[in-house]
Amino acid sequence: MKSPHVQVSADPAHPPEVVAPIALLIDVNSGRVLFERQSHRRFVPASLTKIMTSYVAFELAAQGKLKLDTSFAMRPETFRQWHGVGSTMFLENNSQTRVADLLEGIVTVSANDACVVLAEGVAGNVPGFTALMNAQARALGMRDTHYNTPNGWMDEGRTYVSAADLATLSTALITRHPDFYRRFYGHETMIWNGIEQRNHNPLYGVVNGADGVKTGFTNEAGYGLVGSAQRNGRRLMMVVGGYDRPQDRARDGAALIEWGFAAFDEKPLFAAGDHVGSARVQGGTVASVGLVAPRPLAMLVGHGQTVRPTLSIRYKGPLRAPIAKGQEVATLVVHAPGQPDARLPLAAAEAVPKGGLFDRLRNGFAAMAGQ
Repeated sequence: MKSPHVQVSADPAHPPEVVAPIALLIDVNSGRVLFERQSHRRFVPASLTKIMTSYVAFELAAQGKLKLDTSFAMRPETFRQWHGVGSTMFLENNSQTRVADLLEGIVTVSANDACVVLAEGVAGNVPGFTALMNAQARALGMRDTHYNTPNGWMDEGRTYVSAADLATLSTALITRHPDFYRRFYGHETMIWNGIEQRNHNPLYGVVNGADGVKTGFTNEAGYGLVGSAQRNGRRLMMVVGGYDRPQDRARDGAALIEWGFAAFDEKPLFAAGDHVGSARVQGGTVASVGLVAPRPLAMLVGHGQTVRPTLSIRYKGPLRAPIAKGQEVATLVVHAPGQPDARLPLAAAEAVPKGGLFDRLRNGFAAMAGQ
């Protein structure tokens, strides 16, 4: 179903005209890049930085290291620096605010003050929190990204990202923390201390299924957008940056997503949690581990086309224990004639602890016996 007032081609070879210097559109379930323009070019993200700020909080909460009902203080020095600066929640001096409310403000109204209060509450100071942000970026393989601030306020270019890295981050945000994502993202308005503010995401109310992710703007960065929409289990993710005018960002973002849904059809391969195969393990309590789909996996074909794919599993093996349950350890390669190969993640179905001497001997004999 197309969204109102957005007309696009259903031809995979004819994407909409996009004026952004930086643009990327991917199909999340298939991993396929549908549109790309300078996706690895580094640029200043402005408030797109806050996607990582929320991701760090989600990771800590999932690990039990951060409770959403914990309250953090607005210190007087933080209040003097950030009160009324850019987008804010208008947090009061010496106020105490729950983590859940800070996250709502960060995600929905892009609150700069909430980012700093969260950073100081979690790590003691901003540098400590940005160290956590950069550690997560490295863990996700975001090679063209560095964070110097938790809110993306102008810092002479010391904070930078790429469209490809933002797509990687936003995909991890949604697939690793779906419950937190549904709780905090996709809200069109927020009321705090009697003040109602609207989310600036131009996809809301225009693109059916739009549920995120984040807008960004400073004079230094221009207008940017990471947008996502889901329809019938299929999710598209787009990133655009470097616009001079917000209306151009809104038009191109909606057109890219509508074209992605109209011009390509999804062919499901595996549902989330489906067993796909197994991989050999060295040094563990067992000699192999099951491989499962960490999220719905699919292949994408041009609208109306029919293809027959071949599937293969690849990993650098044998895998070395210990292995965590859910850890992405292998790749499913989907090959279809006339299409680029799709490379989709496979995760360990269960944890494999490091084995002792007896385990290693047993597994070694099993390997020699061809079992």
